[in-house]
Amino acid sequence: MVCAAVVSLLLVVALMACTATSTGTRDEGPARSEPVASSPTGAASPTPRVKRADAVKLLKADPEVDAGVKRDLKPCVGDEYPVDVSYGDLTGAKVSDVVINVLTCGDAVGIGAYVYRVADGGKAAEEAAATQGYVNVFRNETPPVYAEIDRGDLVVTRQMYDKGDSVAYPSGEEVVTYQWKDGSFAEQFRQHNDYSNTVTSEPPQALAETPSPARSEDGPAA
Repeated sequence: MVCAAVVSLLLVVALMACTATSTGTRDEGPARSEPVASSPTGAASPTPRVKRADAVKLLKADPEVDAGVKRDLKPCVGDEYPVDVSYGDLTGAKVSDVVINVLTCGDAVGIGAYVYRVADGGKAAEEAAATQGYVNVFRNETPPVYAEIDRGDLVVTRQMYDKGDSVAYPSGEEVVTYQWKDGSFAEQFRQHNDYSNTVTSEPPQALAETPSPARSEDGPAA
């Protein structure tokens, strides 16, 4: 009986010690209700699918393209035309927009920059059948010009030349950034850069390939 009483007393003491030193939820009080991070209710916009376009046929079928650009749009070598084509999301359409740059064969100078957006359904799509279902939403035919897609913006660069400048060495450039708003491209930023006029007229590689004068192995004549 004595042993049983001693064991019971030890158990009570142990329980009291655990209660005094416990760091469980009882000592900390009721758990705080933390807001659970939830995913955005609006789903991310799906990436527009890429629909390949025949750039040359598209330009030639487009009545808004200048007749001179169409006339000069000829293959440089074989069946290779001087056109750069980019696909990307500029207007929020379900199909990627198409950016086309027309260049010269010899100097690769941009003579025309165009943006095409897939036509909406209905009458617009029927009218755009000749242009592969695309409509012209931007054009710049003031050379030298080049258009690019930069993080959802349309960036158009024009080289600026002063009198006497060669094609390879313009005096500066003007960069204009456009964003699609209310069914058309609106200018957002305009930046002008002047190039250094100390640059030599010779291409850098030509200077590097110019041999230096031969040095004589003999000493100076007596």
